[in-house]
Amino acid sequence: MSYDQRHRCPGVFHVDGGHDPANPPLPPPRMAPYWSIPAAQEMVNHHRKSNGCLGISHSGVTVLLLLFLLVFTTLGFGAYQIYNLQVDLRLIHKVRLEKPVLKNVKDELRPAAHVIGRIYSSSSPKTHLLWEPQTGRAFTEGGVVYQDGALLVNHTGLYHVYSRVELLRQCSPTHSYVHSVFVMRAGRAQPLMLMESNRNDACSDKTKGSVWTSDSYLAAALPLQKEDRVFVNVSHPMDLSHNHYANFFGLYKI
Repeated sequence: MSYDQRHRCPGVFHVDGGHDPANPPLPPPRMAPYWSIPAAQEMVNHHRKSNGCLGISHSGVTVLLLLFLLVFTTLGFGAYQIYNLQVDLRLIHKVRLEKPVLKNVKDELRPAAHVIGRIYSSSSPKTHLLWEPQTGRAFTEGGVVYQDGALLVNHTGLYHVYSRVELLRQCSPTHSYVHSVFVMRAGRAQPLMLMESNRNDACSDKTKGSVWTSDSYLAAALPLQKEDRVFVNVSHPMDLSHNHYANFFGLYKI
């Protein structure tokens, strides 16, 4: 056996071992063509790229991100709604706690009184007028009490006091009358004048002797003390008309 010394690697020699019918020669192995390997590798790479991260496609990742965003948005909106409900519940609880206080304030009546007509002169030396405290629109409330022609005040403060009288008399240019409002106060022997009006009959000689109607109205904001008794006086009580709504007297706390 010899080989060419010029070749760096020895050649391969096939030795014919003879033909054995019982042991036929094995066919040579089939080899994949060299041109098919890059194509297969390219298909594998393309498949890996199409699967994206962790085997999930890019569209699948986008859908998952949108789902996560929707979930977190829903949770945030739910938390905001719960916060608003808590605020509303606190306000409702606060209003319920304050409601009885407001109701008590509302139920507390303001000191006030209004008495009307059916006036009679008193037999006492200091003449004052008597009134009806419960007839028609007359009332007393908030601690104000009617006693023998006077309105008794049980709370110190600023009051609006008013009175109107109407007289029916024979007209005479020389006739006049006085309408006054005064208070009797504890510790004072004499009455304290609050308001006073002096009126003359506005008639002429042509109407002299005819029945003439005259009226006087007094009103003012006045400070009154507890247990003050407020009266109304007229110089000619017998000339007062008996109209219920023409003659009245009242006060209320400001």
